[in-house]
Amino acid sequence: MRIALLVVAVLALSPLVSAREVTSPFEDPVRLEADGTPIAMESPGFAAPTFVDVDGDKKKDLVVGQFKGGKMHFFKNVGTAEAPKFAKGDWIKTGDKEAVVPGVW
Repeated sequence: MRIALLVVAVLALSPLVSAREVTSPFEDPVRLEADGTPIAMESPGFAAPTFVDVDGDKKKDLVVGQFKGGKMHFFKNVGTAEAPKFAKGDWIKTGDKEAVVPGVW
């Protein structure tokens, strides 16, 4: 009975809710680009992006961990700290091999 009353109340109030302007504290998503090309990760995805100053130049670079294979993609910030712009990415390497986080399929 309570659920039915709740549904009726929500339906009765829905014109009031939809007429009100609803704002979000979040900005619209932006597709990041590297060297003018949208950044895309390998399937199955599960990317883990983070912004960190990898090379010590006081600008945050983009590092994206890939679930598949445990690899990490590095995109150097060639813009500024205030207006980042990313160079074409490459896998983080140890020597001449791609670095891999162990224990990931």
